Amino acid sequence: MAFDVVKISLFAHRLSAICEEMGAVLKRSAISPNIRDREDFSCALFDEKGELIAQAAHVPVHLGSMAFAMRDVIPRFSWQAGDVVVFNDPFLGGTHLPDITVVTPVFVGGELVAFTAARAHHADIGGLSPGSMGVETSLEDEGVVISPCYWYRAAVEDPLLARVFFDRVRAPVERMGDLSAQRAAALLGGERLNELNAINLRGMFQALCDITEGYGRAAVKKIPDGSYSFEDRLEDDGCGSGPLTIRVKVSVSGESAHVDFTGTAGQSRGPVNCPLAVTAASVYYVFRCLMPAHTPQAAAVFHPITISAPEGCLVNAGNGAAVAAGNVETSQRIVDVLLGALANAIPEHIPAAAQGTMNNVIFGGRTSNEEWVYYETVAGGMGGHSEGNGLAAVQCHMTNTKNSSIEVLEMHYPLRIASYSLRHGSGGEGIYHGGDGLIREWMIMEDCHLSLLTERRNTAPYGLAGGEAGKCGSNSLWRNGEWHPLSAKGSFELQRGDRIRLETPGGGGFGKKDKR
Repeated sequence: MAFDVVKISLFAHRLSAICEEMGAVLKRSAISPNIRDREDFSCALFDEKGELIAQAAHVPVHLGSMAFAMRDVIPRFSWQAGDVVVFNDPFLGGTHLPDITVVTPVFVGGELVAFTAARAHHADIGGLSPGSMGVETSLEDEGVVISPCYWYRAAVEDPLLARVFFDRVRAPVERMGDLSAQRAAALLGGERLNELNAINLRGMFQALCDITEGYGRAAVKKIPDGSYSFEDRLEDDGCGSGPLTIRVKVSVSGESAHVDFTGTAGQSRGPVNCPLAVTAASVYYVFRCLMPAHTPQAAAVFHPITISAPEGCLVNAGNGAAVAAGNVETSQRIVDVLLGALANAIPEHIPAAAQGTMNNVIFGGRTSNEEWVYYETVAGGMGGHSEGNGLAAVQCHMTNTKNSSIEVLEMHYPLRIASYSLRHGSGGEGIYHGGDGLIREWMIMEDCHLSLLTERRNTAPYGLAGGEAGKCGSNSLWRNGEWHPLSAKGSFELQRGDRIRLETPGGGGFGKKDKR
């Protein structure tokens, strides 16, 4: 059946609106501030084979990895109406353990036609460190691993998941509340698709994918044919190894591109390893940024792009490797190296490096015999580009969460914000300067545990076209009347009266500034 372009465009926007509504339900139903206030979640729709057909503009690392992985998860089950499947295994469709995905099938007229999915970052999933994002050396030590399994079978709940949560995670009531919010969001997506039952959904999905793939091919075709290479490095893995090189070669031929990570460092003992799904998400994000804003958010747009990475390397780690920081830190560096490579081909379209880190801060402790965990990421500077200055104090590239409301943080946790301001002058100089980072300082009101997973503390975000690098970030602890430097990654025991300060990196500058 043939469909006109206007009808397909309206259909794509309708699907996107369903995903946005799913996100609104999740946000308003969740318990934890990380999901309810920071909006660390993503919602998407898939066809019956697991092909991504629509997504909201949520968190890039969630959505790109789901586009890569869902086709492997769906064939594992014999789906019925009312089923709910849950997973977080990074090597079976996930990213890192705190990101739990809830999937539900959509039946229209008795036929399986689609799936809905809601992925959210839970503040804790067990493991050795509060927040499940410490400097561990194995996946098992990072927390509870949930391979794809039924939570509900034909609308009947299996109580095993709840028992696992209550036995092994911190603040289990909060975890189950957030998980239930994800289920509500996924079910809402199915209801909305059923409201479109007068439409030939399968036919429309296929037409949408055909059109979307054309956008991807057109974007790749605008890149001159050739091979473009770049390398950068992670500073360390938190366990004594580093720097760790990430090397990429982008080969473009006509409407196709191949991204090859040969030469990248081997997987590490520390938690900076990436499952291939996270690497794919980073690659897809960069190419999506080269496409028009109105491009439908379907996986077919990435069909012209292939990816290879040696098995057992940092960006294609083996099963069981620690991955907590791969999703949040290594993904950022993959973006940096891919943009650096493409700057050799299309410099007018590529920005200088952004801050290159999510500045992960995880606090955890016990108050009145009740455990609490708080997680947040801190914004920084974007890189300057050929058309203007980089933005200051924004979440960059693979994350798209909001900042943590001071009022919400102080209401729920024994923490106070002592300082929150722009880090003036941290963006790199250039014809167009990089955006400035932030300074954020927490006062510790009760003894607690801190984990830090940060980068760009001694290797600065690069400038382009003669622009200067942005300033590195720094972490520090106030105790006994003086400031002490803290490592980029690590776990620390804090005392009442301590202060923690993060100064986040600025973005690189673009173009050589005339200093006469």
